[in-house]
Amino acid sequence: MKTEKFILSLLVRNEAGVLTRVSGMFARRGFNIDSLSVGETTDPATSRITIAASGDDYIQDQIIKQLEKLHDVLIIENMDPHNTVVRELLLIKVNVAQGDRSEILEAISIFRAKVVDLTPISLTVEITGEHSKCEAFLEYLKPFGIAELCRTGMTAIARGSETINNK
Repeated sequence: MKTEKFILSLLVRNEAGVLTRVSGMFARRGFNIDSLSVGETTDPATSRITIAASGDDYIQDQIIKQLEKLHDVLIIENMDPHNTVVRELLLIKVNVAQGDRSEILEAISIFRAKVVDLTPISLTVEITGEHSKCEAFLEYLKPFGIAELCRTGMTAIARGSETINNK
């Protein structure tokens, strides 16, 4: 069977310990989480967890079955990669003096990133987009010397009028 990346979207109770129980299930079963993001929904009693992982069809099925057993998990959706908007956010700090920034500023414009902090000796850039776009920008900046990097996990939502609530 072929191993592939997949994205699960979960609606869970917004209570203490839920993330521990969800991530603990992955650890107990020996499944790896490639990316994870969590945030409250429009309903303060509910949070949405987006998990990116890798595995064949059997592993995907096992993960979903194990998550369904957790009482905190209300809805699970295996996101269709062809019908999903996926984004991640990177904050990248580059130590670069004022006179040496023109190439970086040009790349920022091309990649549609933005400068969010500027000092005489560094600049911090924010970029959002698909994983491949963020990786390409990161590779471009590496020769300049990345001082610090923060990145969110992937977050995903279905295209069009379909919502996780009406599944």
